[in-house]
Amino acid sequence: MRMRLMLLGGGNALGQALIRLGAEEDIGFLAPRPPEGGWDVASLTQLLDDTRPDALINLAYYFDWFQAETVDEARFSQQERALERLAELCQHHNIVLLQPSSYRVFDGSRATAYSEKDEPVPLGIRGQALRRIEQNVRATCPRHVLLRFGWLLDDSADGLLGRFLRRAELEQQLLMADDRRGNPTLVDDAARVIIAVLKQLDCQFPLWGTYHYGGHEATTPLALGQAIISEARPLHKLQVLEVSPQAHAARVDAADEPQHAVLACKKILNTFGIKPRAWRAGLPALLDRYYRHS
Repeated sequence: MRMRLMLLGGGNALGQALIRLGAEEDIGFLAPRPPEGGWDVASLTQLLDDTRPDALINLAYYFDWFQAETVDEARFSQQERALERLAELCQHHNIVLLQPSSYRVFDGSRATAYSEKDEPVPLGIRGQALRRIEQNVRATCPRHVLLRFGWLLDDSADGLLGRFLRRAELEQQLLMADDRRGNPTLVDDAARVIIAVLKQLDCQFPLWGTYHYGGHEATTPLALGQAIISEARPLHKLQVLEVSPQAHAARVDAADEPQHAVLACKKILNTFGIKPRAWRAGLPALLDRYYRHS
Protein backbone atom coordinates (compact mmCIF):
# COMPACT_ATOMS: atom_id res chain seq x y z
CA MET A 1 0.00 0.00 0.00
CA ARG A 2 1.59 3.25 -1.14
CA MET A 3 -0.95 5.52 0.53
CA ARG A 4 -0.41 6.49 4.14
CA LEU A 5 -3.66 5.50 5.87
CA MET A 6 -5.14 7.13 8.94
CA LEU A 7 -7.90 5.41 10.89
CA LEU A 8 -10.04 7.41 13.29
CA GLY A 9 -11.85 5.04 15.65
CA GLY A 10 -9.35 2.21 15.77
CA GLY A 11 -10.61 1.19 19.21
CA ASN A 12 -14.18 0.33 18.23
CA ALA A 13 -15.35 -3.00 16.81
CA LEU A 14 -15.12 -2.06 13.12
CA GLY A 15 -11.81 -0.29 13.65
CA GLN A 16 -10.39 -3.38 15.36
CA ALA A 17 -11.64 -5.62 12.56
CA LEU A 18 -10.01 -3.31 10.01
CA ILE A 19 -6.69 -3.37 11.87
CA ARG A 20 -6.79 -7.19 12.15
CA LEU A 21 -7.51 -7.67 8.48
CA GLY A 22 -4.99 -5.06 7.46
CA ALA A 23 -2.27 -6.81 9.46
CA GLU A 24 -3.01 -10.06 7.61
CA GLU A 25 -2.42 -8.25 4.31
CA ASP A 26 0.54 -6.17 5.51
CA ILE A 27 -1.52 -2.97 5.48
CA GLY A 28 -0.88 -0.65 8.40
CA PHE A 29 -2.90 2.24 9.77
CA LEU A 30 -1.92 5.30 11.72
CA ALA A 31 -4.59 5.06 14.43
CA PRO A 32 -4.22 7.98 16.88
CA ARG A 33 -5.87 7.84 20.26
CA PRO A 34 -8.79 10.26 20.58
CA PRO A 35 -8.53 13.09 23.12
CA GLU A 36 -10.33 12.74 26.43
CA GLY A 37 -13.59 14.19 25.17
CA GLY A 38 -13.45 12.55 21.73
CA TRP A 39 -12.53 14.06 18.39
CA ASP A 40 -13.76 17.62 17.91
CA VAL A 41 -13.07 20.52 15.54
CA ALA A 42 -9.91 21.70 17.30
CA SER A 43 -8.31 18.29 17.80
CA LEU A 44 -9.05 17.17 14.23
CA THR A 45 -7.55 20.39 12.85
CA GLN A 46 -4.36 19.88 14.85
CA LEU A 47 -4.15 16.20 13.95
CA LEU A 48 -4.42 16.64 10.19
CA ASP A 49 -2.22 19.72 10.11
CA ASP A 50 0.48 17.64 11.83
CA THR A 51 0.12 14.28 10.04
CA ARG A 52 -1.36 14.83 6.55
CA PRO A 53 -2.09 11.22 5.53
CA ASP A 54 -3.05 10.27 1.97
CA ALA A 55 -6.37 8.70 2.97
CA LEU A 56 -8.52 8.83 6.10
CA ILE A 57 -11.08 6.24 7.21
CA ASN A 58 -13.48 7.95 9.58
CA LEU A 59 -14.90 5.53 12.13
CA ALA A 60 -14.61 8.05 14.97
CA TYR A 61 -18.34 7.92 15.76
CA TYR A 62 -19.05 4.38 14.61
CA PHE A 63 -20.77 3.17 17.79
CA ASP A 64 -23.15 6.14 18.02
CA TRP A 65 -24.14 5.90 14.37
CA PHE A 66 -24.38 2.13 13.94
CA GLN A 67 -24.70 0.37 17.31
CA ALA A 68 -26.06 2.64 20.04
CA GLU A 69 -29.54 1.89 21.36
CA THR A 70 -30.38 5.50 22.22
CA VAL A 71 -29.80 8.69 20.25
CA ASP A 72 -28.36 11.86 21.75
CA GLU A 73 -29.30 14.72 19.43
CA ALA A 74 -26.86 17.18 21.01
CA ARG A 75 -24.05 14.63 20.68
CA PHE A 76 -24.91 14.10 17.00
CA SER A 77 -24.86 17.87 16.40
CA GLN A 78 -21.37 18.12 17.89
CA GLN A 79 -20.19 15.20 15.77
CA GLU A 80 -21.70 16.74 12.62
CA ARG A 81 -19.76 19.96 13.24
CA ALA A 82 -16.56 17.97 13.70
CA LEU A 83 -17.20 16.08 10.48
CA GLU A 84 -17.83 19.29 8.57
CA ARG A 85 -14.38 20.42 9.65
CA LEU A 86 -12.90 17.02 8.83
CA ALA A 87 -14.22 17.21 5.26
CA GLU A 88 -12.80 20.73 4.89
CA LEU A 89 -9.40 19.55 6.15
CA CYS A 90 -9.37 16.56 3.80
CA GLN A 91 -10.13 18.83 0.86
CA HIS A 92 -7.50 21.37 1.95
CA HIS A 93 -4.76 18.76 2.40
CA ASN A 94 -5.84 16.65 -0.63
CA ILE A 95 -6.70 13.66 1.58
CA VAL A 96 -9.06 10.93 0.37
CA LEU A 97 -11.99 10.58 2.81
CA LEU A 98 -13.69 7.22 3.29
CA GLN A 99 -16.87 7.78 5.27
CA PRO A 100 -19.32 5.06 6.37
CA SER A 101 -23.07 5.61 6.20
CA SER A 102 -26.14 3.44 6.50
CA TYR A 103 -29.40 2.10 5.12
CA ARG A 104 -31.01 4.47 7.63
CA VAL A 105 -30.87 7.32 5.11
CA PHE A 106 -33.93 5.66 3.46
CA ASP A 107 -37.43 5.60 4.93
CA GLY A 108 -38.17 1.97 4.04
CA SER A 109 -41.41 2.78 2.24
CA ARG A 110 -40.62 0.70 -0.85
CA ALA A 111 -40.33 -3.07 -0.88
CA THR A 112 -37.67 -3.29 -3.62
CA ALA A 113 -33.96 -2.85 -2.96
CA TYR A 114 -32.56 0.67 -2.71
CA SER A 115 -29.85 1.68 -5.16
CA GLU A 116 -27.42 4.57 -4.95
CA LYS A 117 -29.68 6.52 -7.35
CA ASP A 118 -32.63 6.54 -4.95
CA GLU A 119 -33.30 9.75 -3.07
CA PRO A 120 -32.62 9.47 0.68
CA VAL A 121 -35.62 10.28 2.88
CA PRO A 122 -34.55 9.36 6.43
CA LEU A 123 -37.00 8.68 9.25
CA GLY A 124 -35.34 9.30 12.61
CA ILE A 125 -32.72 11.60 14.11
CA ARG A 126 -29.89 9.17 13.34
CA GLY A 127 -30.86 8.78 9.68
CA GLN A 128 -31.32 12.52 9.28
CA ALA A 129 -27.87 13.18 10.75
CA LEU A 130 -26.29 10.62 8.42
CA ARG A 131 -27.96 12.21 5.42
CA ARG A 132 -26.65 15.66 6.38
CA ILE A 133 -23.18 14.18 6.84
CA GLU A 134 -23.35 12.62 3.37
CA GLN A 135 -24.46 15.91 1.84
CA ASN A 136 -21.63 17.78 3.52
CA VAL A 137 -18.98 15.28 2.44
CA ARG A 138 -20.16 15.43 -1.19
CA ALA A 139 -20.24 19.22 -1.23
CA THR A 140 -16.94 19.78 0.55
CA CYS A 141 -14.57 16.93 -0.34
CA PRO A 142 -14.87 15.64 -3.93
CA ARG A 143 -12.27 12.89 -3.34
CA HIS A 144 -14.51 10.78 -1.13
CA VAL A 145 -16.08 7.34 -0.89
CA LEU A 146 -19.34 7.04 1.05
CA LEU A 147 -20.07 3.42 2.02
CA ARG A 148 -23.65 2.72 3.06
CA PHE A 149 -23.81 -0.54 5.01
CA GLY A 150 -26.78 -2.77 5.86
CA TRP A 151 -27.59 -4.06 9.37
CA LEU A 152 -24.11 -4.01 10.93
CA LEU A 153 -23.45 -6.70 13.57
CA ASP A 154 -20.29 -6.68 15.66
CA ASP A 155 -18.88 -8.25 18.82
CA SER A 156 -19.20 -5.18 21.06
CA ALA A 157 -20.88 -5.88 24.40
CA ASP A 158 -23.37 -3.01 24.06
CA GLY A 159 -24.01 -3.26 20.33
CA LEU A 160 -27.02 -4.67 18.49
CA LEU A 161 -25.84 -8.26 18.76
CA GLY A 162 -24.72 -7.91 22.38
CA ARG A 163 -28.06 -6.49 23.51
CA PHE A 164 -29.94 -9.28 21.74
CA LEU A 165 -27.80 -11.99 23.32
CA ARG A 166 -28.18 -10.52 26.81
CA ARG A 167 -31.94 -10.63 26.42
CA ALA A 168 -31.65 -14.25 25.28
CA GLU A 169 -29.89 -15.04 28.57
CA LEU A 170 -32.76 -13.59 30.62
CA GLU A 171 -36.01 -14.06 28.68
CA GLN A 172 -37.74 -17.20 27.45
CA GLN A 173 -39.42 -15.56 24.48
CA LEU A 174 -38.04 -12.87 22.18
CA LEU A 175 -40.21 -11.01 19.67
CA MET A 176 -38.69 -9.94 16.35
CA ALA A 177 -40.25 -8.33 13.29
CA ASP A 178 -41.19 -10.78 10.57
CA ASP A 179 -42.21 -8.14 8.04
CA ARG A 180 -39.00 -6.10 7.95
CA ARG A 181 -36.19 -6.89 5.55
CA GLY A 182 -32.55 -5.91 5.34
CA ASN A 183 -29.01 -7.11 4.74
CA PRO A 184 -27.21 -8.39 7.85
CA THR A 185 -23.58 -7.27 7.50
CA LEU A 186 -20.97 -8.73 9.83
CA VAL A 187 -18.20 -6.47 11.03
CA ASP A 188 -15.40 -8.58 9.50
CA ASP A 189 -17.17 -8.43 6.14
CA ALA A 190 -17.51 -4.65 6.38
CA ALA A 191 -13.77 -4.43 7.11
CA ARG A 192 -13.06 -6.62 4.06
CA VAL A 193 -15.03 -4.22 1.89
CA ILE A 194 -13.17 -1.17 3.22
CA ILE A 195 -9.80 -2.84 2.57
CA ALA A 196 -10.85 -3.78 -0.98
CA VAL A 197 -11.90 -0.19 -1.70
CA LEU A 198 -8.65 1.19 -0.29
CA LYS A 199 -6.57 -1.15 -2.46
CA GLN A 200 -8.14 0.19 -5.63
CA LEU A 201 -7.92 3.79 -4.51
CA ASP A 202 -4.23 3.10 -3.87
CA CYS A 203 -3.92 2.37 -7.60
CA GLN A 204 -4.94 5.98 -8.26
CA PHE A 205 -8.32 5.06 -9.73
CA PRO A 206 -10.69 8.05 -9.20
CA LEU A 207 -13.64 5.93 -8.09
CA TRP A 208 -15.27 8.59 -5.96
CA GLY A 209 -18.92 8.47 -4.95
CA THR A 210 -21.53 6.57 -2.94
CA TYR A 211 -21.71 2.77 -2.74
CA HIS A 212 -23.98 0.23 -1.06
CA TYR A 213 -22.86 -2.95 0.65
CA GLY A 214 -24.84 -5.55 2.58
CA GLY A 215 -24.31 -9.24 3.32
CA HIS A 216 -25.66 -11.79 0.88
CA GLU A 217 -29.24 -12.99 1.44
CA ALA A 218 -31.64 -10.33 2.56
CA THR A 219 -33.71 -11.53 5.49
CA THR A 220 -36.02 -10.53 8.34
CA PRO A 221 -35.05 -9.75 11.94
CA LEU A 222 -37.03 -12.87 12.93
CA ALA A 223 -34.98 -15.19 10.70
CA LEU A 224 -31.76 -13.43 11.73
CA GLY A 225 -32.61 -13.80 15.43
CA GLN A 226 -33.41 -17.47 15.00
CA ALA A 227 -30.09 -18.06 13.20
CA ILE A 228 -28.16 -16.24 15.94
CA ILE A 229 -29.82 -18.26 18.72
CA SER A 230 -29.16 -21.51 16.86
CA GLU A 231 -25.44 -20.72 16.59
CA ALA A 232 -25.13 -19.23 20.10
CA ARG A 233 -26.85 -21.99 22.07
CA PRO A 234 -23.90 -24.44 21.94
CA LEU A 235 -21.55 -21.65 23.07
CA HIS A 236 -23.41 -20.19 26.04
CA LYS A 237 -26.32 -20.90 28.38
CA LEU A 238 -29.46 -19.18 27.10
CA GLN A 239 -32.92 -18.93 28.66
CA VAL A 240 -34.75 -18.18 25.44
CA LEU A 241 -36.99 -20.98 24.15
CA GLU A 242 -38.18 -19.35 20.96
CA VAL A 243 -37.90 -16.25 18.80
CA SER A 244 -41.43 -15.32 17.77
CA PRO A 245 -42.82 -13.05 15.06
CA GLN A 246 -44.08 -9.53 15.69
CA ALA A 247 -45.35 -6.97 13.20
CA HIS A 248 -43.10 -4.04 12.28
CA ALA A 249 -45.85 -1.61 13.28
CA ALA A 250 -45.95 -3.10 16.81
CA ARG A 251 -42.23 -2.62 17.41
CA VAL A 252 -41.18 0.25 19.69
CA ASP A 253 -38.73 1.51 17.06
CA ALA A 254 -41.20 1.43 14.14
CA ALA A 255 -41.09 5.22 13.76
CA ASP A 256 -37.30 5.28 13.39
CA GLU A 257 -36.37 1.96 11.77
CA PRO A 258 -37.00 1.51 8.01
CA GLN A 259 -39.31 -1.42 7.38
CA HIS A 260 -37.69 -2.22 4.04
CA ALA A 261 -33.93 -1.71 4.20
CA VAL A 262 -32.51 -4.00 1.52
CA LEU A 263 -29.59 -2.42 -0.35
CA ALA A 264 -28.81 -3.16 -4.00
CA CYS A 265 -25.08 -3.86 -4.26
CA LYS A 266 -24.51 -3.96 -8.03
CA LYS A 267 -22.55 -0.70 -8.20
CA ILE A 268 -19.85 -1.80 -5.75
CA LEU A 269 -19.58 -5.13 -7.59
CA ASN A 270 -19.29 -3.50 -11.01
CA THR A 271 -16.87 -0.79 -9.84
CA PHE A 272 -14.65 -2.56 -7.30
CA GLY A 273 -15.40 -6.22 -8.02
CA ILE A 274 -16.62 -6.69 -4.43
CA LYS A 275 -19.03 -9.61 -4.14
CA PRO A 276 -21.42 -9.88 -1.20
CA ARG A 277 -20.58 -12.65 1.27
CA ALA A 278 -23.15 -14.78 3.03
CA TRP A 279 -23.76 -13.43 6.52
CA ARG A 280 -24.73 -16.88 7.80
CA ALA A 281 -21.25 -18.24 7.07
CA GLY A 282 -19.62 -15.62 9.29
CA LEU A 283 -21.94 -15.96 12.31
CA PRO A 284 -20.02 -18.75 14.12
CA ALA A 285 -16.74 -16.80 14.14
CA LEU A 286 -18.47 -13.59 15.23
CA LEU A 287 -20.29 -15.30 18.10
CA ASP A 288 -17.16 -17.14 19.20
CA ARG A 289 -15.29 -13.83 19.41
CA TYR A 290 -18.18 -12.17 21.24
CA TYR A 291 -18.29 -14.84 23.97
CA ARG A 292 -14.51 -14.93 24.33
CA HIS A 293 -14.46 -11.18 24.93
CA SER A 294 -17.59 -10.87 27.08
